[in-house]
Amino acid sequence: MVIDFHTHLFPAYFSQKRDAFFSQEPAFEALYRSASARLAGREELLQAMEEQGIQRSVIFGFPWQKAEHFRRHNDYILESVHRHPDKLAGFCCFSPLSPQGPEEARRCLDAGLAGVGELAVYDSGLSEEIMCSLHEVMGLCADRKVPVVLHTNEPVGHTYPGKTPVQLSEIYAFLKRYPLNKIVLAHWGGGLFFYRLMKKEVGDALKNAWFDTAASPYLYSPKIYRIAGELLGFEKILFGSDYPLLKPDRYFQEMAEAGLSSVELSLVKGENAAGLLGIVKS
Repeated sequence: MVIDFHTHLFPAYFSQKRDAFFSQEPAFEALYRSASARLAGREELLQAMEEQGIQRSVIFGFPWQKAEHFRRHNDYILESVHRHPDKLAGFCCFSPLSPQGPEEARRCLDAGLAGVGELAVYDSGLSEEIMCSLHEVMGLCADRKVPVVLHTNEPVGHTYPGKTPVQLSEIYAFLKRYPLNKIVLAHWGGGLFFYRLMKKEVGDALKNAWFDTAASPYLYSPKIYRIAGELLGFEKILFGSDYPLLKPDRYFQEMAEAGLSSVELSLVKGENAAGLLGIVKS
């Protein structure tokens, strides 16, 4: 089974009048002001999955600040999962700073979503305020043994929409703050996996962390698959396309270029995700 662990869907309510939300949601404006920044819906994703040979996708909304926005968006994710339970697994999304976040997470998990994420605050790093504000949500996810996807990015290099000022030390502090949670660090965790080479402490901190490949072709050489696999173990890498940003075959080409074996490819392209989502092989 090939599983895409990182996709974004938007209902027509947001995609057909995106400009109307810019004044209320600065993060949404920062990522989607450009007309070239695609907003895709459920049917587009399902068609793309069919074309690209993807059996299941994990779908996210957006970390809206306003509760009315993230509730509406999460309702769309719930509806999508209920319509296509064999193809889609949904995660609950909201601003990590929202006081309504814990209530929304509980509502969505009770209704059948499989985790929380992709959580992000695009105008700051992982501040102490953010870490503290997620305490209840992280406790809920730990109790229910569901994963949390956290937006991360590399702290150096070129800038682009959605790149935050997060530091690796903050990502590391987050993992240490919540050691009982299954945490997926999006976009290769900003390169944090390199420090798995350290002799002390870091290996323990990364025990419950996974790293997804979202946007990798825009960020890294294909060599990253081999290097990350050797440092972390290939069982810690999750294929995620960041749909509709890039098509899956772009990633698969780079995995082939990196020389991954059939066993390594199976792990990265689906087996790891299936285990994390509790999907039993038929």
